[in-house]
Amino acid sequence: MAGRGRVSGSGAAALCLLLVSLVSLVSCGGRTAAGGATAEVQRTLDRRAAAVLDRDRAAFVRTGALSWFGNLGDVPLADWSYRLTALHRTGDRATADAELRYRIEGYDKAPVTVGRTLSLSRGEDGRWDVDADRPAEKSAQQLWDQGEVVAVRGARSLVLGVGQSGEALRGYADLADRAVPAVSDAWGTDWSRRVVVVVPRSLEGMAGLLGSPASSYRGIAAVTTGEVGAPARAPADRIIVNPDAYGLLGSLGRQVVLTHEATHVATRAHTGPATPLWLSEGYADWVGYRGSGRAPAEAAPELARAVRQGQVPARLPQDRDFGFSGDAGRLARAYEGGWTACRLIADRWGEARLGEFYRAVGAHGKRAGAVEDAMREVLGTTPEDFTGRWREYLRTQLG
Repeated sequence: MAGRGRVSGSGAAALCLLLVSLVSLVSCGGRTAAGGATAEVQRTLDRRAAAVLDRDRAAFVRTGALSWFGNLGDVPLADWSYRLTALHRTGDRATADAELRYRIEGYDKAPVTVGRTLSLSRGEDGRWDVDADRPAEKSAQQLWDQGEVVAVRGARSLVLGVGQSGEALRGYADLADRAVPAVSDAWGTDWSRRVVVVVPRSLEGMAGLLGSPASSYRGIAAVTTGEVGAPARAPADRIIVNPDAYGLLGSLGRQVVLTHEATHVATRAHTGPATPLWLSEGYADWVGYRGSGRAPAEAAPELARAVRQGQVPARLPQDRDFGFSGDAGRLARAYEGGWTACRLIADRWGEARLGEFYRAVGAHGKRAGAVEDAMREVLGTTPEDFTGRWREYLRTQLG
């Protein structure tokens, strides 16, 4: 009897094989369980996405918390989907990382992709429910994260707002509808000729949509988001308004701002790493003020003040001069310097040449040599000669 615990010969090999099989079975079972949870969570997200597109509140609730579902009701969506990228599970609780891809009907030619973090729990029926759906740690908010979205449709624009009256949003749409043909008249029609304007409740809301501190945009009336050099099939640029600063502008200032931002939308495909900010921002201001009747000193008060004090800039504005968090006076002079440079090109070489120059600079793959080559090929001048002409132009126009 003492020998019953001993295994020898082929019996030992069989035992070893059995142990290996059991380890393998447990290991595979663990992976299958994890894979099953991942697949089930993805199915939950698929059902959630379908409910959003179908505007089906009951179906959405069956996937978990109601969350921001009601905030989306006025947004014209063409697509909405999630792709699960990671699942971190602890028992019946899990945190999921996912990519949300959505597309606005009539404006986005490709989906917008944003990161989301979802908290989930598994119910008694074994299904996973979403308890919370929020922006991922390094991702910006979406407008519906901030409240109920109201949509106003213009002839050439879609305005989406939170905490704004329908009348106020209609005012944005009217200005955007005037901006689009003004941009086409200056730039041409090789762009979408439609704009999306996003109006949050406040400066803080704007900062949340941009994923940056509010201090970075204080005093900035609007910014345009989008990929420079974007292909034809790309999400539409968003013109994001700072209602606090925008509200301080007069009627002309509001029109100039929206026309400026619409110009960025139009020129995006021809704007790239080679394009200096004095050109992209100056051209947008040139289009914004074009036909306004504003005298140079009225449109460029900070630069005019400096010129009258004998402080004529020695060079064109550098990219670092356009930093939002820097000195407000320096920022204003940078924009005004870019505007006067583009105005000089339009006055001296003609408006068509200004557009050709912009496109020629953007066509370069890198910054080095881009402005120099374009000035030589399109304007027949050099940066040194142009800078001298520009400084003299400032004296005669602003002095």
